Amino acid sequence: MMNALHIKKAFPAALILLMLLGCGQDDNLNSTELNASISGSGFILYDYDTANFRKTLKVYYHIPENKTATTPILLVFHGAGRNASDYRNALIEKANQYGFIIVAPQFSTLNFPGSDQYNLGNVYVDGDNPSATTLNPEDEWSFSIVEPLFNHFKNEIGNTNPSYKIYGHSAGAQFVHRFLMFKPNNRANQSVISAAGWYTVPNESVAFPYGIGHSILLNSPLDLFFEKFISVQVGSNDNDPKASSLRHNSFADAQGLNRLDRAQYFFSKAQTAAQNNTSDFNWELQIHEGADHDFVAASHNAADLIFN
Repeated sequence: MMNALHIKKAFPAALILLMLLGCGQDDNLNSTELNASISGSGFILYDYDTANFRKTLKVYYHIPENKTATTPILLVFHGAGRNASDYRNALIEKANQYGFIIVAPQFSTLNFPGSDQYNLGNVYVDGDNPSATTLNPEDEWSFSIVEPLFNHFKNEIGNTNPSYKIYGHSAGAQFVHRFLMFKPNNRANQSVISAAGWYTVPNESVAFPYGIGHSILLNSPLDLFFEKFISVQVGSNDNDPKASSLRHNSFADAQGLNRLDRAQYFFSKAQTAAQNNTSDFNWELQIHEGADHDFVAASHNAADLIFN
């Protein structure tokens, strides 16, 4: 059963502790009280619960004062720092300016350790060595949390949007572009994939996770992926081959030696694959002039791309 516990920033510390320790008190709150309490900036605790898989995520949000039932929702995915609150904070001014709701789930290292469970979506036990025997059940994929979370949050605040916007930067961009590939029936209607360290390129001759070879993506048409309205964003100065945490091996380096080159490589290969597939291609490559890998500048530019 999906449930949430709201902690308001202005609450006294003792009450916060009481609510965290006594989740049963949430049973005394009716939906009207919950809806009224989720406003401004704060977080909820969200339980994703299936037969053999349960994860509790802290989900940071910001709701502008002039929100309505149709205010657009932007799902925001943090980088390797697992700092969802910082990403939420970086976008508050833009959310107030353009009038959108920020929903930023935190995939903590405790709940989702390593890149296999976050960047690669927990599709395989070992994402670098995919096989039929190490394929996880779909309801245990980290990617499978996104759509139920959207349903839950919009229902809690009385939002009626049938779709959402989605933005991920760095490790979050890795999560987002693979989510869009592995979950083709997602309801994202506009996406920004920002400065991933490396990509899963739609190339059957390259093994996953650098291509789609040896993965279940071989049996999944990518038409819906190519038809999505996607901006591949990267800073013009995000070109340091020695950048911290940037993966280097023969497969990653085949995409380029830095994030700028790799973003351009990914976009070009996707465009070619769409053309070969006679698929519609609604992507754009956005090189953010003068920007490096700073997530604040990237977040501001992403909001401008989506809402301006």
